[in-house]
Amino acid sequence: MRWRASDGRVLHGWVGGDPDGPLVAVLHGCPDTRHVAMTGDAAARAVGVRLLCVNRPGYGASTFHPSSHGSVADDLAGVAARLGHERFGLLGMSVGGGYAVACAARFPDRVTALGLVAAQPPGTRSEPVAALEEEIAPEFLAWRSSIGPDDPDDASLADRWLAALPGPDADLVADLGPGAVAASVREALTDPRGYLRDAALSLHPWEHRPAEVRCPVRAWFGADDDRSGAAAASDVLAGLADVEVVVRPATSHLATLVAHWADVLRTVGRPATGLSD
Repeated sequence: MRWRASDGRVLHGWVGGDPDGPLVAVLHGCPDTRHVAMTGDAAARAVGVRLLCVNRPGYGASTFHPSSHGSVADDLAGVAARLGHERFGLLGMSVGGGYAVACAARFPDRVTALGLVAAQPPGTRSEPVAALEEEIAPEFLAWRSSIGPDDPDDASLADRWLAALPGPDADLVADLGPGAVAASVREALTDPRGYLRDAALSLHPWEHRPAEVRCPVRAWFGADDDRSGAAAASDVLAGLADVEVVVRPATSHLATLVAHWADVLRTVGRPATGLSD
């Protein structure tokens, strides 16, 4: 689906799950897209939750512009309102955690609960975002070239992508099939500016402090996550007033969400029913 921001930019996203349920808006990782939310479609229908994920600028058909945590949050809240949801839950996956915190802080009367899954802690760099993009571009572009997102062969592209993932995560993603994997990779990597903006912003402190978040927060970490595991929890959660943490044993980065969609959605989408493990 596509929407227009107030300044005319295209916002490219996906809506699934139960169309009559409360909304959970997903803020994807990096490099990733709305495709991660699609893996939760069946669980969302079973739980009775509607899912929304909007690609950040530069991913898929979302118009690139010099975004910030706050501008992404504003775009997401605007789409939620267009879908008829004045109140909604938030789910920030990995790098999406900083954007989710910004959205919860900026819209305290609209956000009912915040879920942080394998969230990465705020950065500490102070250089301009453009300078950080320039710094990380050579390594990223070399890696992107090794993946080859322009390859029209779905199977070959999917194989290269899966080879770059940790084994348990690769097994989960492989179950989607080569066509779905290739489509996700192309959407995430065809325009390198999406990743570069995301990665540069992730090196900065978050735009909003966790102390600004008023809603209940549940955080999940995987004990076997080599990217943002339980050791990062104190840096991610410092300042949150109402937070509970679950560390899933023998669980890798992507599996912290994809293997546990139903639990996460019950908790974030229906907080009045109580927090579950």
